[in-house]
Amino acid sequence: MVLALALGNLALCAVLFFFEQADGRPAALSAWGWARQMQAAGWLLLAIGVAGVMPEWLALPVAYGLVFAGVAWEAGAQWERAGFARWRRFVAPLLGAAILVYLLCYLFDPVGLGMRALATSLILGIFYLAAGVALARGWAEASMLRRFLAVATGWLAFLVGARGALVMLSPAGWGWMSNDMLRQLHSAALYLLMLVGGFGWLLLGRERLQGELARAEVLDPISNVPNRRGFFQLLAPWMALARRPGPSTALVLFDLDNFKRINDGYGHAAGDTVLLDLLDACKRQLRDSDQLGRLVGVEFAILLPRTSLQDAALVAERMRAAIEDRRVKTERALIALTASFGVTTIRADDSTVTLLARAEEALRAAKDRGRNRVELAPPPAAPDGLDADAIEDVGKVDAAGAVPDTRLVGQAATLAEPDQAVDRRAR
Repeated sequence: MVLALALGNLALCAVLFFFEQADGRPAALSAWGWARQMQAAGWLLLAIGVAGVMPEWLALPVAYGLVFAGVAWEAGAQWERAGFARWRRFVAPLLGAAILVYLLCYLFDPVGLGMRALATSLILGIFYLAAGVALARGWAEASMLRRFLAVATGWLAFLVGARGALVMLSPAGWGWMSNDMLRQLHSAALYLLMLVGGFGWLLLGRERLQGELARAEVLDPISNVPNRRGFFQLLAPWMALARRPGPSTALVLFDLDNFKRINDGYGHAAGDTVLLDLLDACKRQLRDSDQLGRLVGVEFAILLPRTSLQDAALVAERMRAAIEDRRVKTERALIALTASFGVTTIRADDSTVTLLARAEEALRAAKDRGRNRVELAPPPAAPDGLDADAIEDVGKVDAAGAVPDTRLVGQAATLAEPDQAVDRRAR
């Protein structure tokens, strides 16, 4: 079994050698690689000592020292992956104390009365348990794979540690469980820990990479908001909900005016700084349920659930004013920008194509009429027999300029979409 542990760790080292050979290997992966190499060397040296090739008094302390160091470094690698980069400050002194305890037990127990077995089992069990705790960190957000690895590592670590205590308390065994059976269970637990730790590490790495790829598919890397695909995924359920009676949902498109001159005049780094700052100003005007996405270039979309056309226009106007009043400091200049907005609501017969086309039409109208303004999409044709005078006029700003406290209005407000622009251009 000792030889199997040695060869198994050597195989994992060989796999790791051909994994991520590019420069800039993560620190956690490097630590895990060193841990496997130390464990492989320790178990191989122990197998040589047991076979009598080397003197036992030399082989055992060195072999177990390497095994302890390998398991401790493996636990440290798990903590590194969990986000605790200062694990060496704690692991190094604990490892030194563990090796010292084992050497003292080896000196005071030369014939193997149980002290060495107790020390070895407890040291390995504690370090493996530390690895299980690192895997269990952030349990609520952890994947099922990581939860399984945490539980399996914890139970196997308990089994490894319990073996030494049982041998110390009852050298002859416990009832039907003989000392030889305990030793076999101990060896099997160590072998399973090698397999769970090795393959679990590689599978967790693959799971993390898949998560990053899935995130990159729906998230814009610069602005950290949903990209076109991600925004359409968020939009889909509200498109279906629009076919049912209830409050309307609004869509706002906006485009930063003359943004190209920022990139051309000050560089793309300055352009990214301005973009992030202005997006932060826009987010301050939104609710938690509102969704902001980047469609293409500097054209953005905002989904406003349960919001009428008039209330969406007020939100767009607040965002337009916030962008206009913003001054972004870069390395070369203090930059000011404006934005144009197009506003519409989702209708029962809409598709993604018709909805975006209507919002883009309103956005183009804002551009054509001087920029730095909010334009509303034209209203739908009124159904036959509907009295236009009976349509409720809601969502307007009162004489004092106050904004209504709610955006929830009836369907009649959707039918009463005004055709005039909300023009608040700078003087």
